[in-house]
Amino acid sequence: MSSMDIRKEIKSLVEDSIKKTHKKDFTVQVLKPKDKAHGDFAVSVALEIGKEMKINPMDVALDIKKNIKSELFKKIEIVSPGFINFFVSEKIIKQEIKTVLKEKEKFGNLEIGKGKKIQVEFVSANPTGPLTVGNGRGGPFGDVLGNVFKKAGYKVEKAYYVNDFGKQILSLGHSILKDEEAKYSGEYIDALKVKGNDAYEVGKKGAEIILNEMIKKTIDKLGIKYDEWFFESVLHKKGEIDKTIETLKKKDLTYENEGALWFKSTNFKDERDRVLIKENKEKTYLAGDIAYHKYKFEKKKFDKVINIWGADHFGDVAGLKAGVEALGYKDKLEVILLQFVTVLKDGVPVKMSKRLGTAITMDDLLEELSSDVVRFFFLEKSANTHLAFNFNLAKEQSEKNPVFYVQYAYARISSILKKAENIKTVKEFSLLNEKREIELMKQILKFKEVIEDTSMDHQLQRIPQYAIDLATTFHGFYQDCQVLVEDKELKNQRLNLILATQITLKNVLDLMGVSAPEKM
Repeated sequence: MSSMDIRKEIKSLVEDSIKKTHKKDFTVQVLKPKDKAHGDFAVSVALEIGKEMKINPMDVALDIKKNIKSELFKKIEIVSPGFINFFVSEKIIKQEIKTVLKEKEKFGNLEIGKGKKIQVEFVSANPTGPLTVGNGRGGPFGDVLGNVFKKAGYKVEKAYYVNDFGKQILSLGHSILKDEEAKYSGEYIDALKVKGNDAYEVGKKGAEIILNEMIKKTIDKLGIKYDEWFFESVLHKKGEIDKTIETLKKKDLTYENEGALWFKSTNFKDERDRVLIKENKEKTYLAGDIAYHKYKFEKKKFDKVINIWGADHFGDVAGLKAGVEALGYKDKLEVILLQFVTVLKDGVPVKMSKRLGTAITMDDLLEELSSDVVRFFFLEKSANTHLAFNFNLAKEQSEKNPVFYVQYAYARISSILKKAENIKTVKEFSLLNEKREIELMKQILKFKEVIEDTSMDHQLQRIPQYAIDLATTFHGFYQDCQVLVEDKELKNQRLNLILATQITLKNVLDLMGVSAPEKM
C-alpha cells in the first residue's frame, strides 16, 4: 500500500462503517491532528452526524470504530466531543519506507491528473522593460505549480503570453524616441539603440530586444523553461480576434452602444458589461485575451488553464472568465492573483532600482543572491499574502536562512552516506523503534500528501514548509541517533532510513527548482 493510500483507506473505512450503521452516505474529511498525541490522522464526521440526526456524537464515533477492522492501525481512540483518532501501525510505516527506497525520484508521483492537459501561464509581463520583483514573483510560483501538477500526473504546459501589440508598444516607441509622448524611462531605455521615425515600428523593435536580451535572460537565470512563448501579434495577424468577436456576435452576446461594441458579460455573473471594440475601433485587451483563450481550449485542447496574474489585474478576472464561459468552457479557467512584493534591507523597504529608477528588478536581486534563495523565499508565502522579502536573511550563510538549513541537511546526509561506503538494501526496519526514527519515517511519508493537497488547492507555501520540516526532523534524528554505530544491522537500517530521507529531500528540492548540494 502506498503512503498516499493511508488517508484514502481511512476515508473509505469510515464511510463504509457509517453506511453499515446509519444507511447514509457521508463525505469524510481526514485531518492531521495538530498535536501528535492525538494520532496520525483524525476524523470529525461523528460530530456532523450527531448534529444532523440529533444523537450523541460520542455514540456515533463508537459505532464507527466498532466496524473498522484493519491492520493499518496500532490503535483507534475516541475523544470528546466525538473525534476519532487513528494511530498508524509502525509495521505499515516501515513497509512504506521500503517503497521510498524502491521508487527513488518517482516517490511522490501520483495519478490524480490521469494525464489530463493543464496549462499554467505565468509572468507574461509586457515587453516594455526588465522584469521587476513584482511581476517576477509569478516566475517561481508558476514554475513550481507546473512541477507539482506533473508530479500529480497531469500533462503540463508552461506558457508566457507576450503582449507585443497595441498601446504599450507605441508608448515604448515614443519613450525610445524621447518625444513628448514618452512614458517609460530608466537606464534600459537609454541603452536601446533603435533607429527609425515611426514610433510603433521603433516600439516593436525595442520590445523584441527587451524580450530577448532582458526578460528571457532573467527567466533563464531563475531556472525557468517555458514550453510556449505566445505572441499577441499573431492573434491579430491571423484575424483570430475578429473571428472570436464574430463567435460572440452569433451567440447574441454583443451589442453596440455609443459607437463601441460591448460584450454581455453580465449574462455570466460579471458586475458590468465589457467593451470589446472602442469608439476609435481599437480592440481592447479583453478581446485579445478571449481570443487567446479560445486558442488554448479549441486548438490546444487544454482540460484546464491556470493564469497567474499580479493582484493589480483583479478587475480583469470576471470579464475574461465570462468570455471563456461564453465560448463554452465554463469552470475550465482559474486565475490566481499574486500580491505585491517588498524587498526589505535592514528592515526598511528598498524602492530604487539601478536600471529603472523605480521598482526593483529581478536582476537586481539575482546579482546579489542565488536563484535557489530567490525561488525558495518567493515560495514561502501564499499567493494572497503580501511578500516581504527579507534581504538580510536571504544573504545569511547560516542555519537561520531556511534555504541554507534545508540544503545543509541534504549535504550532511550525503557526507554520512559517503563515509559509510557499502550500504545493503534492508529487508526490514525491525531495529528502528526510537521516537526520532519513527518521527523521521512519518515525516518522509507526508510528502505524497503534500503533493496531493497542493495539486488540489495550489497553496504552494506548503512545499518549502515541508522541506524545512523534513530537514528539522532529520537534524533532530541525527542529534539523538548515531548512524555509524558498531552494530552492523542497526547501522545498515539507519543508513537506509537516511537514504530515504535524502531521496525525499532531493525530490522536494527538485520540485522547487532548488539545487541539492552534496557538499557545503
